[in-house]
Amino acid sequence: MQSSGQPVIILRQNVEQTRGFEAQRSNILAAKAIMEAVRTTLGPRGMDKMLVAGDDITITNDGATILSELSVQHPGAKMVVEVATAQDDECGDGTTTAAIMVGSFLDQAERLIKMGIHPTNISKGYSLGMRKALEIIDELSITVTPDDKETLQKIATTAMLGKTIEAIREKASAIVVDAVGTVADRSGERIVIDEDDILVKTQKGDTIDNIELVHGVIIGKARVDEQMPKIVNGAKVAMISSPLEITKTQTKSKIKISSSEQVAAFGDAERASLKKIADQIIASGANVLLCQKGIADAVQFYLAKAGVYSLEDVPEKEMKYAAKALCGEIVNKPEDLTVETLGTAEQVEQMDGEDLTKISGCENAKAVTILIRGSTQYVVDEIDRAINDAKRVIQDAMEDGKYTIGGGAVETELLIRIRDYAATIGGREQIAMEAFAQAFEIIPITLAENSGYNPIDKLVALKKAHSEGQKNAGLNVYTGAVVDMAAEGVFEPMRVKRQAIQSAAETAALLIRVDDMMVTQSH
Repeated sequence: MQSSGQPVIILRQNVEQTRGFEAQRSNILAAKAIMEAVRTTLGPRGMDKMLVAGDDITITNDGATILSELSVQHPGAKMVVEVATAQDDECGDGTTTAAIMVGSFLDQAERLIKMGIHPTNISKGYSLGMRKALEIIDELSITVTPDDKETLQKIATTAMLGKTIEAIREKASAIVVDAVGTVADRSGERIVIDEDDILVKTQKGDTIDNIELVHGVIIGKARVDEQMPKIVNGAKVAMISSPLEITKTQTKSKIKISSSEQVAAFGDAERASLKKIADQIIASGANVLLCQKGIADAVQFYLAKAGVYSLEDVPEKEMKYAAKALCGEIVNKPEDLTVETLGTAEQVEQMDGEDLTKISGCENAKAVTILIRGSTQYVVDEIDRAINDAKRVIQDAMEDGKYTIGGGAVETELLIRIRDYAATIGGREQIAMEAFAQAFEIIPITLAENSGYNPIDKLVALKKAHSEGQKNAGLNVYTGAVVDMAAEGVFEPMRVKRQAIQSAAETAALLIRVDDMMVTQSH
C-alpha cells in the first residue's frame, strides 16, 4: 500500500499474500490437482493407488483412504479433502465423486472468469444449479424397503465394484445386507441403524471366499490353557477389566528373609491369594471368562481345573462389544462379580485351527460380526474398506428408503435438465448455470476413460439416449454399450448423490469468491 510516495506495511513479514485472479487460479489449480489424484480410481474398472509412508504400504482405490493419506499443504486443496471427509462421514461412499465434482465445478468457473463473468454471478448461478440438481435427484430417486433384499444387495454390490472383494461380491453383499437388516431398529416411524452394532473382524492367512457372518461376537484370541474345554454350551460369561495376578506394590519396600520356612510361607500366601481370585470367578457361576489384562499361570490352572474357558488380553473395543452383545457387565475386580453381571450366550467355542473365539447365540440379537479373511494384510485391509463402504450404503438406503441409478445415468440427466432450466433464468447466471450443468460431464467421461473407451463417443451416445427420454441410460463399463442401468442393477443410495453434489457445489461457490489469500508462513 502506498501513501504519499511512502510504502505502508500492514502485514507481518512472514505473511505471503496472493491477490485477484492469481488467488482464484491458485485454488482452482489445487482443487484440480486433487481431482486428478483420485480420478483414475473412479468406477469398477478404476485403477488402484499405492501409498507409502515409511514402512507402511497401502494399496487402495478408496477415495477417502487416498485423500486421508495425502499430506496436503495448500488451503484450497485442504478444503477439497474436507469435502471428501464429510462425504465419508455422512454417507460412507462417493468420496471420489465428491472430489472430482469440486475440481470440475472450479474448472468450469475458471473458464467463466476468463470470459469476464464476475465470481458473484458464478456463485449465484451455482447455487441455483445446485438447488435444481437436488430437486431432480429427489424426482429421479426410487423407493426401497428394508425387506427388498434383492435391491439392497445390488446397492451393496455397486459399492464394492472395482475393489479386491469383487470375486466374492454376491456372497459379501448378501452377508452385509443380512448384518445391517439384523441390527436395524424398526420400532419407531423411522429406521435407525447404529453401525457400532456390526463388528468387522479381520483374520490373515485364509482365502477371501471364507467370509462369514456370525450372529454374535468373534474375539481374536484363543483360550489361555489347552486343558480348558474347547466348546462351552449355555455360556455364563464373566468380564473383568483388571489383571488377575499379584500386582506390585506402589511403594518400594524390602523384606528380609532369614529362613526357608519364610520363603515357603510367601509362596503359600501368593498361591492362596491367586486361588482366591479363581474361586471368586468360579463361585459367581461363570463358565467363560474374558479378561482385558493378563491372567496369572496359577489362576489359569485353577480355572482350567474347574472347566472355565478363559481369554486374556482381550482388546477394549471387543470387550465392550461383547458386553453389549451378551447383555453383561464389565467389572473391575473378581469380587464384584454377581449373577446379574454375567453375560449369557448359547455357545462359546475356539474355531478350528485359528486363534479365534466365536461367541454365538447372544442374548442381544442386534449384535453381529462379519469375519473377513485374506491371504495377506493388504488384501484383508482392502476387503475391510469394501465391507465398510457396503455397510454404510445399505445403512443410507435403509434409513432414507431411497436409491438412484448409477453408471453416469443421473449425472447425464442432470446435465441435460439443468441446461434446459438455465435457459428460463436469463442473465449472467444463466451462463453460470450452463457451466454448472456441463461440469457433470466429468463423471461419464471419467468412467469411459477408466474403462478404456473414447470419452467423447460415449458422452455423445449418453446425451442422445437421455434426450430421447431414456433417463436410466448409463455406461456399461465392461462392454462399452449405453444401456438401461436399472436393468443392469447398478444402484446407489440417494444420500450419496445428494451429499456429493451439495458439498461440492457449496465448496466450489465458496472458493470462487476468494480474491485474496494471506498465508502466514510458520518458522
